[in-house]
Amino acid sequence: MEEELKQLTYSQAIAELEQIVQKMQSADCTIDNLSDYTARSLQLLKVCKSKLTETDEKLKKILAELDEEKQ
Repeated sequence: MEEELKQLTYSQAIAELEQIVQKMQSADCTIDNLSDYTARSLQLLKVCKSKLTETDEKLKKILAELDEEKQ
């Protein structure tokens, strides 16, 4: 499961989150399903946060390198 999460792209995680929201809004959603959907959503949100943080750090590094080159 953990390895599968690492393989997800940001876009895939967001798409799955959107599907979960639709399922949660469905009249067919039971309390048992709600618990599972919430747990999976938390995993996906962690993936998204990690990807965004990683991208932010890379961009900051690139911008810092550009600033150094200007000087």
